[in-house]
Amino acid sequence: MAQTTSAETAALPPYVELLRMVNGFWVSQALYVAATLGVADLLRDGVRTTDDLARRTGAHAPSLYRLLRALTSVGVLAEESPGQFTVTPLGTYLRSDRPDSLREMALVFGSPYLWTAWGNLLHSVQTGEPAFDHLHGQGFFAYLGGHPAEADHFNQFCAQAAAGRVEPLLAGYDDFASIKVLLDVGGGYGAILAAVLRAHAAMRGILFDAPHVVAGAPPVLEAAGVANRCTVVGGDFFVEVPAGADACVLASILHDWDDERAVTILRNCQRALPVGGRLLVLEHVVPEQHISPETAFMDLNMQVVLPGKERTVGEFRQLFEAAGFRLTRALPLGPIAGLVEGSKL
Repeated sequence: MAQTTSAETAALPPYVELLRMVNGFWVSQALYVAATLGVADLLRDGVRTTDDLARRTGAHAPSLYRLLRALTSVGVLAEESPGQFTVTPLGTYLRSDRPDSLREMALVFGSPYLWTAWGNLLHSVQTGEPAFDHLHGQGFFAYLGGHPAEADHFNQFCAQAAAGRVEPLLAGYDDFASIKVLLDVGGGYGAILAAVLRAHAAMRGILFDAPHVVAGAPPVLEAAGVANRCTVVGGDFFVEVPAGADACVLASILHDWDDERAVTILRNCQRALPVGGRLLVLEHVVPEQHISPETAFMDLNMQVVLPGKERTVGEFRQLFEAAGFRLTRALPLGPIAGLVEGSKL
């Protein structure tokens, strides 16, 4: 079956190109359904028929075929012969067994509770308030607290996203060897801390997040072989951060919050560190110009879902100085993430 090639995409008339942007949520919802049904996992070993996939997923076969055909048109699947599908290299990112899988992301961003908040983007733009709060009557993290299934997908997504940042972080930051104890603030299940500890055998770690989150960390730390070098602490980073480290890392934490609450988190980190202690902030860093769609739309997502934002180096400098840190350098870590380093004054 014919598929749209990259050359054909590049040659699209502007009208069709914008038409695809207007209809973009159709694709994200199709990916959400495919992720929910586990289609890419079922195609792991090769071609399956629509009827076979329908039996295994409990779907209506004719309707499932239309979904598979649509995903074929955007290069996620391939129809090898009529009614027989396989997954493409692009589509393998929906498999759950890939360490860099995007399946959990598709489940989170395509879920009704989140994508309907984007349907209220106009409210955020007109008021400056999170559309999520307007739609659901409560904040994002409060909502997850009452919806454990959604919270589990979100935590799994955060863990996979963290794992995807490990390689660029280890390759791009050259001063881990001088850190004796690293504190991961809001570290989730510990994917980043586990990888850093594994790469630096003399280092010890402290993993800190909400109690119900760090409860899922032991298997991650044990699988990495670093559990005996890592202390797991539950708490609230708006109240207090555990002491005992000479450096702390915050990965995709500050962008969830407005400046006032971001400074509160940083001040708590500052109190926990010794003079000269290091602060490592791993996030999207907004360039002064030529912003990528990934960063620009993640910033918009922060506006829709949370009271946060993506920040420029200058905005990070203001936060650091307000919390008692001096910004020492900013490092690019690939096309999306960056590392902003500070030192306690």
